[in-house]
Amino acid sequence: MRLILNVLWFVFGSGLLLGIAYGIAALICFALIVTIPFGIASLRLAVYSLWPFGRTVVSRPGAGVASGVGNVIWVVVAGWWLALTHITAGIAQCVTIIGIPFGIANFKLVPVAFWPLGREIVDLG
Repeated sequence: MRLILNVLWFVFGSGLLLGIAYGIAALICFALIVTIPFGIASLRLAVYSLWPFGRTVVSRPGAGVASGVGNVIWVVVAGWWLALTHITAGIAQCVTIIGIPFGIANFKLVPVAFWPLGREIVDLG
């Protein structure tokens, strides 16, 4: 079931477009050199946004103040427009009954897009 949902998400649920958006954010972060850790986080989120079903995001217990400061910088550099992309895609998908599960998946990705550091992606199985 996860494979079917992930394939449908990739094609119809904006998985490809969101993966590209995260890839662009990663390239911007890599170009600025100081923000390379954010680029790595963005690539991690790109893979997660391509295939979100069957995985979840959990808080990392060892994340400290540096993650909080990094998240504030992330919001300024890329987080706000990536979160806005998820919100827009989620609203557009919730217009149809078939798109509601994909819209909900987009809404679940908003906090991760906005505040990604100090979290990790784990498999549900």
